[in-house]
This record gives sequence, structure tokens and C-alpha cells, in this order.
Amino acid sequence: MTITTQPITLHINGKTTGPTDVPDNLMMIDFLHEYLDLTGSRLGCGQGLCRACVVILDNPDGSSEEVRSCITGAHFFNEKKIRTIEGHAKRNDKGEVVELAPIQQKFLEHFSFQCGYCTPGFVNASIVLLEKLKRQPITKDQVEATITEGLNDHICRCTGYVRYFEAVKEVVLTTPGLVKDAK
Repeated sequence: MTITTQPITLHINGKTTGPTDVPDNLMMIDFLHEYLDLTGSRLGCGQGLCRACVVILDNPDGSSEEVRSCITGAHFFNEKKIRTIEGHAKRNDKGEVVELAPIQQKFLEHFSFQCGYCTPGFVNASIVLLEKLKRQPITKDQVEATITEGLNDHICRCTGYVRYFEAVKEVVLTTPGLVKDAK
């Protein structure tokens, strides 16, 4: 049996990698783990249901979206810009984290996770939601429903949903420009 490969070039967390010859059927999560040593995205169910594996795809129009990396082939991302959980915190020249992204900090302050396995997916989903709200602010009466909709597809086996929700709600309500006055 011959394994066929094709080269891909990716733009991950602000850096370009490739071209790299990658097997045609390799899933993105395996490429991240095995080729780039970016192991923050988690392989949970392997069927795209739990969403622990999501990465952020930055679209050319400036919007972003979650993509499940356990069921999406690496070649789908060729020449595209993505962000993984490793790309959110600010780092110094040595690669050490010097400042967490606001949502990461709030997850810590709210003790949002127990085992932490689902956390990368929840962080990425929250960042996509916050970016959407920057483009399309909502009224205060829409906050809870909007957060529920943004996080609803993510599964936490430790049942940390309330704490994740409360952390995101705090960020939404305290970040200028995400919530507008009702008219």
C-alpha cells in the first residue's frame, strides 16, 4: 500500500509553516500534534461531536469560525489562516507566557474547568463569539441567549458549563463595544 502525500502551507498563530508533504487523508488534529507539536487541541470523541478539537479559521472577510480538526483533513486548511489554543496568550522571546488572553484569565478566575480536557474548545468558541460581538454588538437582554448559542455545541464531561458561561458573560459585559444600548 502506497501512502500518497501533497504539500500544504499553513498560516498558524501568525506564523507560516510549510510547504510540508502531508498524507492525503491526515486529519488536522494529527498534523497539529505530530508535525507541529501543537498539542493543545484535544482529540476527544474523534467524531466532531465534543468539539474539544476545534481550531479557529480566520476567513478572508475578517470573520472567524470554529472548525473541528478531528474530522477535517489537514489539506482543507492549505493556504488558510488558523489559530490554535497555543496562539492566544502573549509570549516573550523565550516562548514563555507573559499574559493570558482575557477569556483565558476569566476561565481561571471562575475556576471554569475541572479536568481541562474540553477547555481548548471552549476557549476557541469563546474567542469566536467575542470577535463576532465586536463586529455585531448585541443588547444586554440578548447576552445570555447569545452565549448559550455560542457554547451550546461544546461538551464538558465534568459539567463545568455554568462556570464557563459565567466567565464568558463577565468578559462580554465588561468589554467595551460588545453590548449596545437597547433602542
